[in-house]
Amino acid sequence: MRTRLLPLLIILLAGVLLALGFPLAISMAAGEQQKVIVDRIDDSARFASLAQFVNTDGDGTGATVEDTERSATLDTELGRYQRLYGIRVGVFDRLGDPFATAPHSWHLPAPEADPPLLPGTTVSEERSATLLPEPAGSVHSRAEPFQDAGGEARSAYDEALNGRRSPDPEQVWPWQTDRRLVVASPVIRDGDVIAVVVTDSPTGALRSRTLQKWLLVVAGEGAAMLLAVAAALRLTGWVLRPVRVLDATTHDIATGRLKSRVAPTGGPPELRRLATSFNEMADNVESVLEQQRAFVADASHQLRNPLSALLLRIELLALELPEDNEEAASVRAEGQRLARVLDDLLGLALAEHSEADLTLTDIGALAQERLSSWRPLAEEKNVRLTGTCPAVTGWADPIALSSALDAVLDNALKFTPAGAAVELTVEARPGEVVITVTDEGPGLTDEELGRIGDRFWRSNRHQNVHGSGLGLSITRALLEAGGGALEYRHHSPHGLSAGLVIPRNRPATTSR
Repeated sequence: MRTRLLPLLIILLAGVLLALGFPLAISMAAGEQQKVIVDRIDDSARFASLAQFVNTDGDGTGATVEDTERSATLDTELGRYQRLYGIRVGVFDRLGDPFATAPHSWHLPAPEADPPLLPGTTVSEERSATLLPEPAGSVHSRAEPFQDAGGEARSAYDEALNGRRSPDPEQVWPWQTDRRLVVASPVIRDGDVIAVVVTDSPTGALRSRTLQKWLLVVAGEGAAMLLAVAAALRLTGWVLRPVRVLDATTHDIATGRLKSRVAPTGGPPELRRLATSFNEMADNVESVLEQQRAFVADASHQLRNPLSALLLRIELLALELPEDNEEAASVRAEGQRLARVLDDLLGLALAEHSEADLTLTDIGALAQERLSSWRPLAEEKNVRLTGTCPAVTGWADPIALSSALDAVLDNALKFTPAGAAVELTVEARPGEVVITVTDEGPGLTDEELGRIGDRFWRSNRHQNVHGSGLGLSITRALLEAGGGALEYRHHSPHGLSAGLVIPRNRPATTSR
């Protein structure tokens, strides 16, 4: 569950951080650019204030010494500004011709169409009425136009001619290496626009500062993401810890450890209430099972005494009847069968209720001993009983394992015909020891193999064989009490193969 819940939380957290990070990055870039634009507006306003006092007559021949000094001052200021900041700046008249620029080699690109002439004027008259004089010694080259892809400078100039500051340039992003910032401000004298100051700024420093701030945002979001992942890990651990405990306890109860309970842990209140309810349910289930086992054990024990007395009276009555009386023999056989069923019921109740006394046992020696005990019965039935029992140790209750092995050998000899064989082998595997008992009996179908070990179940083909149908149930209970298992499978060409699995390492304490 954690592997599914944690990625979902991380994806949600990453989405939140990205949703916050993108607007923040855009806002930072816009703020940095706005600072540059405000600086250019201030600079262009200062140059416009210098340019508005430069005055000449129509052809510039009547310029005074004061006008010439002001023009020289303006040209000097523009040159110093361009050398200091690397920003191109120029003052252009109403026709777009440069009056003072730094550097002197660029000018506005030509307009898309000639501007309309004022009524009663010619082009030369219009130019002479608005052209500002060039400072002495300045040289302008028309060979290198104002480098502006997309006509931003011309658009800014045209907007400023209308008496308004040019609109803010479009946002410059760090990857746009060819972008520049163009700002234009009108030069106004006596309420009329007589010229326009245009600044053309490189964006390298702006893009660098924006990128640095973006890196800080990325680093901050990375740190926030790490903190969020750590918090998500702790959150999922806090939420899922009771679930894992509940899962482990459920598995313990399912495998027979009925005294297992959910330990008090943290987590959400809903899971704590679930743990409390689970413990109450487990207590009720254990109580019901204990009552059932106690009833079976008490009933078996209480019925044995009257049954023994009944069998004794049957024997006494049989003495008064002829020796070959079939009714007396049938009643005696049914009574003995009932006694075996009661004994097996009591044994099953004790096997399910008792705790295994596990010790490190020589499984090979124990199997060899039980093999020797059953060999006389095998010889009596003319069945070959062989075994391979190497010395190998495992954790088992010797008494319970002996009883389980006896039940399996009894079952194998019971269904193996005369002249056939029953083989016992002890094999060490990684983490377990397996005692395998194979017979050459009639075997079982797949459906019957799935039901073997059920209480009171016997194959329809073997109803005439004596037994209560509880032997293998007792065997399974004895093995599971010690952490082992009982497995059955087909044996080729016919017969069954029973495997008693014993752990080689000490299992957890098992209680029933």
